Amino acid sequence: MSFWAVLRFLTILPAPAPQKGDAAGGTRLATPASEKPTEYASADMNTILILPAESAGDEETRLTGRSIMYFPLVGLVIGLLLALLYVIFRAFLPSAVDSILLVAALAVITGAHHIDGLMDTCDALVAGKTRVQRLQIMVDTRVGAFGIAAACLLLLTKYACLSSALSLSALLTFPLLSRWAITGLVLLFPAAKESGSFFALKDGAVWSGFAGATAIALAAAILFNGPLIGPLMMAVLFGLLYCLALLFQRLFGGLTGDCCGALIETGEVITLVLSIALLRLLPYLSGYNLFKIPFPF
Repeated sequence: MSFWAVLRFLTILPAPAPQKGDAAGGTRLATPASEKPTEYASADMNTILILPAESAGDEETRLTGRSIMYFPLVGLVIGLLLALLYVIFRAFLPSAVDSILLVAALAVITGAHHIDGLMDTCDALVAGKTRVQRLQIMVDTRVGAFGIAAACLLLLTKYACLSSALSLSALLTFPLLSRWAITGLVLLFPAAKESGSFFALKDGAVWSGFAGATAIALAAAILFNGPLIGPLMMAVLFGLLYCLALLFQRLFGGLTGDCCGALIETGEVITLVLSIALLRLLPYLSGYNLFKIPFPF
């Protein structure tokens, strides 16, 4: 297992240079039991990291799959970076400016590639009429109106959430839980293609890694949000993302790297909304913040 492989996979850090002989060839669709194999020539599917397309399905991605236990830790690293920026910004900037700068910083840290996956997925969902068309649209480097609208709404929602309830606990929680949820979905859902980043990631993923990721995420969620809000956020988040992944499976035949990017971005928004909603509802319950770290702000 490798923490650094996961860090490269989920952030802007560059991946190792592809080995001699690596190349992106044709892409073959994963075949449901009720369909015959279908092939089309294309570049490799966009991934949720900044990588040359030809390296998305290599051993580096399989190593990342074997290291899914570290996904929430990478989310915690991202959250710590955002928290550090928040502490710096709040000293001399109003909260509204803090929020927009934090949204921009998150996009930079992740290389904005999760957002790219969201845009490709939304374009494919709306514009594609068949499974093959949807996957071809996801491969297309051009972005349509639906993808742009989805990205704008996503960024506006993040800004609104951070502006209304900007806190260290929220900043530490939402990158962590959204990446934890992906570890379970990788194991539960098939790949839409028999190549690409998601196929390689799933090929290396194991249930013990998901168990470790869940233990890490649960401990962090309790420390940052308390024994009621933390586990409740995890359960609701995973349930909603599972339903969204079911929709992707129905329309695409499985998940892709772009779908993972869309799920991560959606998971971040869901976690932020839950942070606001639950923190307003549950403080009336006795012991809701037991064991929670008492952040000064």
